[in-house]
Amino acid sequence: MSRTITARARERAADGGTNRWVVLVVLCVSLLLVALDATILHVAVPSLTEDLRPSSTALLWIVDAYPLVCASLLILFGTLGDRVGRRRVLLLGYALFGVASAIAALATEPGVLIAARALLGVGGAMIMPATLSILRTVFPDRRERATAIGIWTAVAAVGAATGPVLGGFLVEHYWWGSVFLINIPLMALILPLGRRLLPESRGDSDGPWDVLGALMAAAGVLGCVLGVKRAGAGEPLLALPTAGPLLVGAALLVLFVRRQKRRPHPLIDMRLFSRAAFTTSVGCIVIGMLALVGLELIAVQYLQLVLGLSPLETGLRLLPLTFAAMAAGATGSYTLRRIGPRRMVGWGFVLTAAAVLLLTFMGQHDRPLLLTVGFVLLGFGLQTTLFSAYESMLSEAPQRSAGGAAAIGETSYQLGAGMGIALLGSVMNAAYAPGLASVPGVPTEASSAASNSLGEAYKVADQLGGTAGTALHQAARHAFVDGLHVTLCVSAVLLLVGALMARRLPRVMECPAEPEESYGSPEVGELPAVDGSHAAIPSGAPGKPAEPRVPATREAIEPAGSGRPAH
Repeated sequence: MSRTITARARERAADGGTNRWVVLVVLCVSLLLVALDATILHVAVPSLTEDLRPSSTALLWIVDAYPLVCASLLILFGTLGDRVGRRRVLLLGYALFGVASAIAALATEPGVLIAARALLGVGGAMIMPATLSILRTVFPDRRERATAIGIWTAVAAVGAATGPVLGGFLVEHYWWGSVFLINIPLMALILPLGRRLLPESRGDSDGPWDVLGALMAAAGVLGCVLGVKRAGAGEPLLALPTAGPLLVGAALLVLFVRRQKRRPHPLIDMRLFSRAAFTTSVGCIVIGMLALVGLELIAVQYLQLVLGLSPLETGLRLLPLTFAAMAAGATGSYTLRRIGPRRMVGWGFVLTAAAVLLLTFMGQHDRPLLLTVGFVLLGFGLQTTLFSAYESMLSEAPQRSAGGAAAIGETSYQLGAGMGIALLGSVMNAAYAPGLASVPGVPTEASSAASNSLGEAYKVADQLGGTAGTALHQAARHAFVDGLHVTLCVSAVLLLVGALMARRLPRVMECPAEPEESYGSPEVGELPAVDGSHAAIPSGAPGKPAEPRVPATREAIEPAGSGRPAH
């Protein structure tokens, strides 16, 4: 039955009650698990290989099944949550993640582990966009939402960075399955908490859910990510295993966009991309992740193969980057209110580019102070950029499309990560290989094998032994460091391009001063408040507050010194 909204009910629905920060804690814990699982397996690969004896192809799928499946299903589950309920999808994701973790921990065959990793990807795809879209609902006020997103992005950075450290500790003291087993008690705790504390919300439920469109999007993203990963692994870009998935994936995504434009009730409102702030924010996320993941991969190789650090020591060396990212997330809301999205994203990219150029002074000898300063600036600058880009993207999307917008952001995150490995890895290989073309006393076949990677060069040098082996070892180190410098310079150029893109973002952080009308026709729905009560509210679809495309009145949070009070 339709009920008239009262001022008190509207305030309760918008405020989310005093438990909204508890809701944020639940969402951050679930995101932490997903982020950890993306990187924690890497250090367990040697132990896992010795135990299960997978083939090279099976090992590749053990590592890649999770990110591939997760990235391809983000849009599907993000838009499904808008239709059937974001809390419902999130809780199902919790349960599936816990079950898949148990299967992975107890796997005795490579095929079982691959299937378990794929199920983990499905669970992760349910969890990631749902956390961000529920956050959008629980924090309707943009100023509080900025604080919440700062914490959210910092937790994601912490999870990704501490994964190798935690994984190294568990593998060293227990066995490789323990990296999955730790998920089970945490999921057993968070599932009942989420069921009790998280509010249910929906987006646009008008018309049927476009199943074919969702599958097209999933297959398209899968093809693109798979092709990018193959390119990052060193396979030729024009080879069929690389170009085929890329072309098919791109074609499916083009067809998906055309289909959404024609449908009266699309999965994703393509008008979002007509907004300069939304499109620019997505592009900045891609560039930010492109730089971060590519640089982290190369930095890990440098620390282990050039400086000779152990995996645990390498993880500890990267901790300053994590702490700086946490600091950027914690202060992001304040900074955004003071200087606005345009300057925050732009200067974040500039600071990151400066950090990258500082790291070009790295050589073949350990310079702890230089590395620490560079990693701190890198972590703070990139986290500042990603925070402001995510906040601007989510604020530009109407609440009814929060799931789809969150899925777009997370898909951009995954594509940027894959592109970073492919692009910067290709630059690194192109700059590294010529340095091994003519090493005195080294046969052509040995030089060719050594040019594949620094690790391979060390193996070839050990096999050669004597003067030739020593010469190859030294030449490979020199070539790697030279290639690292070239790659860092290319990365700095990309980051400065991102800084120029940021000029399209709004100069000030704008906050709606009055309720906004939805894209769709107004209806009356119910939004469960965090305290368990229900408030009737007008909306474009059941279960969401009204949100305008163009607010009638806005109060802007001006940069410092503007002379206008910040509310």
